[in-house]
Amino acid sequence: MGKTTGFLEYERIEEGYLPVSERIKNYKEFVIALTPEQAKVQGARCMDCGTPFCNNGCPVNNIIPDFNDLVYHGDWKNAIEVLHSTNNFPEFTGRICPAPCEAACVVNINAAPIGIKSIEHAIIDKAWENGWVQPQPAAQKTGKKVAVVGAGPAGMAAAQQLARVGHDVTLFEKNDRIGGLLRYGIPDFKLEKSHIDRRAKQLEAEGVTIRTSVLVADPKEGLGKGSKVTNWAKETISPAQLQAEFDAVLLTGGAEQSRDLPVPGRDLDGIHFAMEFLPQQNKVNGGDKLKGQLRADGKHVIVIGGGDTGSDCVGTSNRHGAASVTQFEVMPMPPEQENKPLVWPYWPLKLRTSSSHDEGCVREFAISTKEFVGEKGKVKGLTTVQVEFKDGKLLEIAGTEKHYPADLVLLAMGFVSPVAAVLDAFGIDKDARGNARASTEDQGGYATNVPKVFAAGDIRRGQSLVVWAIREGRQAARAVDSFLMGQSSLPR
Repeated sequence: MGKTTGFLEYERIEEGYLPVSERIKNYKEFVIALTPEQAKVQGARCMDCGTPFCNNGCPVNNIIPDFNDLVYHGDWKNAIEVLHSTNNFPEFTGRICPAPCEAACVVNINAAPIGIKSIEHAIIDKAWENGWVQPQPAAQKTGKKVAVVGAGPAGMAAAQQLARVGHDVTLFEKNDRIGGLLRYGIPDFKLEKSHIDRRAKQLEAEGVTIRTSVLVADPKEGLGKGSKVTNWAKETISPAQLQAEFDAVLLTGGAEQSRDLPVPGRDLDGIHFAMEFLPQQNKVNGGDKLKGQLRADGKHVIVIGGGDTGSDCVGTSNRHGAASVTQFEVMPMPPEQENKPLVWPYWPLKLRTSSSHDEGCVREFAISTKEFVGEKGKVKGLTTVQVEFKDGKLLEIAGTEKHYPADLVLLAMGFVSPVAAVLDAFGIDKDARGNARASTEDQGGYATNVPKVFAAGDIRRGQSLVVWAIREGRQAARAVDSFLMGQSSLPR
């Protein structure tokens, strides 16, 4: 806890934003972090609640009351020690996690919750500024070799944990830089890639070998015929080769198969998955040359899908200079304020307006696309209809059809599964949703049906949050370590 009466004395302080007119001119982060004094005040608000629901609201089980108290008392160095004990990469979660911990905060029952995410952000930034984040190489090597396939947050967390207990870890990534969706997907204005780069240097200093532009799949099948999944690999390694060279293999790829919208006109030019559009801008921001980049300059953009990926498309389109941006959501508009007595401490359904929405966007709810309309093979618009739920079914409302002009349509309706061709190449059993089948039990957890092959993160659980990826990467590292050594000192 912080100050005994702090939650009664102090109000929640939100992180600020640079003005819209300034921030849409570039792709830099624009969040104005709390000052040390502001963070101290937020730490002071952490009450003596007895049962800190925030711990379980957080998927990595951050020890939140402890680091809040340490910040309140100005002990920043111990605060980062506490934070790092459960979370390998607080600079990722402190920027892009939706903060389910704050929804679970006891103060949130009848007041504004503690600014846990902003405190986490302040702690890790101060730690980097003061040189407290250092490599932690293993004192002794085990002689065991582990391949981690997929260098997103799950793979990075697993690789770091395994290297720190002495295993020789090779981290494989099919694209040219590590980070997964943090690198190619999430815009730079939400997460600058320098945060990933310095963690990559830390991993290498801890003994992790990073191999980028390497796809692990059947050399003949790759990611499957006609795949639109981002793949900048220059080399393909077969699962058999990996299994022969390593004592254990941990698959930590993403759920990269985007949900499609198979309505008439889908084959028109100008209709793309969000994950065709967003990674290209990331790549250009990284200094690479890219021919034929998908851009929204001067175009009427329709984003289909009301979640975070759709919001990222909105922000990127505005930075391109789109003529207009409209975002569709098939579900009805949620309430602006949740019913706290009904939903606390769980994640509530309520209207969420992102910084990208504030930059310019028309939002339409309870709307469904019936067809795309085009001229000479190019999309020029789409026809929609309003929908409603009746008896558990989504029904069209007669007489509500409408035409929207569109030069660029971005499909941001979520992800349905990992790439099946990769799992099939290993011979891994899949669950009903197409994810790798593996449990999360402490004994035998994260192991697939294939000997010495494990799976964690979105490839196992499906589309999820960065904080869940870090949790699964950490837990899977313990499972792999136990498999190799008979026991593990890594935290569960």
